[in-house]
Amino acid sequence: MVEWDIRKLQILRTLRERGTVTATAEALRMTPSAVSQQLTNLAKQVGVPLLEAQGRRVRLTDAARLVLRHAEAVFEQLERADAELAAYTRGEVGEVRVGAFSTAVPALVVPAVRALRASHPGVVVRVREAEAAEAYELLAAGEVDLALSLAAQAPAVGDPRFTRVPLLTDPLDVALPKGHDLATTEPLRLADLAAEDWIFGGSGPWSDITRGACETAGFSPRQGHSASGWTAILAMVEAGMGVALVPRMAAVPRGGVVMRELGEERPVRHVVAAVRRGGEDSPAVGRLLDVLRGVAAT
Repeated sequence: MVEWDIRKLQILRTLRERGTVTATAEALRMTPSAVSQQLTNLAKQVGVPLLEAQGRRVRLTDAARLVLRHAEAVFEQLERADAELAAYTRGEVGEVRVGAFSTAVPALVVPAVRALRASHPGVVVRVREAEAAEAYELLAAGEVDLALSLAAQAPAVGDPRFTRVPLLTDPLDVALPKGHDLATTEPLRLADLAAEDWIFGGSGPWSDITRGACETAGFSPRQGHSASGWTAILAMVEAGMGVALVPRMAAVPRGGVVMRELGEERPVRHVVAAVRRGGEDSPAVGRLLDVLRGVAAT
């Protein structure tokens, strides 16, 4: 098979357009002898004459025109590649794989994807739901390009593998059944609920967050029921089976549930994005981080 040389094909193409070796050399900023030498080498590579004398000029042979007919398709594809590569370097195209914990998907990732579709439709986001700690494992393993997680579940800030980007501070509110004695108490403190049955998972980050917040308020929560999904937790609160701490980002309105803020002492969780160190330089990843920051700010 012939080893095609794009540069030599471009010279042949320019000769067809300009008509003479001298004009071709001027257009390509080469010497006429260099043009002739390159075309002679191309003819040797393809094994057929490409030029024939016509007085003091040269003209392309039928074989040369055949070669150029096929080369045009190559040039066209290379132009497309140049255009796509330029778009990629501007962050206008690319694919970003995201690992995100459950409440971050509807609250942050979905709005970010919608915004990107409107502003940069060439950037494709692939989403994988994962537990907060698992998101970092996926990131370290190269299975996702960006992880959305909780700062409490993240590796240390100085971990050389990752660059962390703070996104938002998510307040934790108390979910009470409608009609609860404390549903209208002002101000409401977490310590006021020390005698209540609490609903939270038996293990995992939310169990740790709930226990930690209550212990900071001066009591250990009595776990009345165990659930990890917000739909189940809020349904049990609505039924009067207990109370729960709910991140504002995860709260879904229910007619029988009253959400109460806890004032200045309210506990919070910190939501962060992370990429592998240096990954923030990827234009598409940078685009998504910018949009996530905008969504988080609202």
